[in-house]
Amino acid sequence: MITQHQWRGTGWYRRLLGTGKIGMDLAERIGNSGRLECALMVGRDRTSPGLCRAKELGLPTMAGGIAAFVDAGERFDVVFDASSAAVHTAHWQALVATSTVLVDLTPSRTGTRVVPAVNGDAAVQSSRHFNMISCGGQSAIPVLHAIAATCTPSYVEIVATGAFASTGRATRLNIDEYIATTQDAVRELAGVPEARVKALLNLSPANPEPPFRVLATVLAHDARPEPVQAAVRAAAARVRAYAPGYTLASCLPASSPGPRSTTAGTPSPSSTSSRPYACPRQAATSRWAPTS
Repeated sequence: MITQHQWRGTGWYRRLLGTGKIGMDLAERIGNSGRLECALMVGRDRTSPGLCRAKELGLPTMAGGIAAFVDAGERFDVVFDASSAAVHTAHWQALVATSTVLVDLTPSRTGTRVVPAVNGDAAVQSSRHFNMISCGGQSAIPVLHAIAATCTPSYVEIVATGAFASTGRATRLNIDEYIATTQDAVRELAGVPEARVKALLNLSPANPEPPFRVLATVLAHDARPEPVQAAVRAAAARVRAYAPGYTLASCLPASSPGPRSTTAGTPSPSSTSSRPYACPRQAATSRWAPTS
């Protein structure tokens, strides 16, 4: 699906690819923003739930996917791709000859990886093809980047937990890409290229549905509580400037040293003298652990 959005007063047009749950959520948010106007949504199948829902909302729609959209020859400035990692490269190839800015909301591992609180300003100056990594990456990387500025992590682990009902088919099919893209982005944007990085994703069937949260665990021999806590609080404040719902639950030393496991049951590396610290966050949670 492609959605076209116009920024009132500027004549800029923005579109979104993908009529799944992420695409429809974004379209509805745009409609409620008071600043952007959704002018077109394009999907592959005119009978898909997403396009049918778009029609119910009174939005213009088009079937036939990106080929139909490109053939229509409409002017556009920004395209948001909320389809799937498997087809994103083809979407970029169809648009690369144009002057379009493409924002990839899939974990395709293509384009310039962007976390607004970390490299947003620099990225928009150097690219027109942006990859937004993953929900877990966007939640955890600002905090991990802040922690890495105060110490030298040797191990980073991210465990994201979301409601199964909130994930669409493409998200479930893209779990391998989600993990690989998130791990790569942590190494690059958190500034820990030499650290061992592990990402995990839990889709919970619980009812009521759990809020999205991320737990990040960091092991670093030189981490100290005060600098880490100050850096994490500052990072959370930067994220809240563009994502008001982002919250830091805590950033406290864990109660006891020694071996431990994540909620997913995957062992976390530690030594008998390690001193873990926990930094949960927003609709996400994160955690770091200095070793001594």
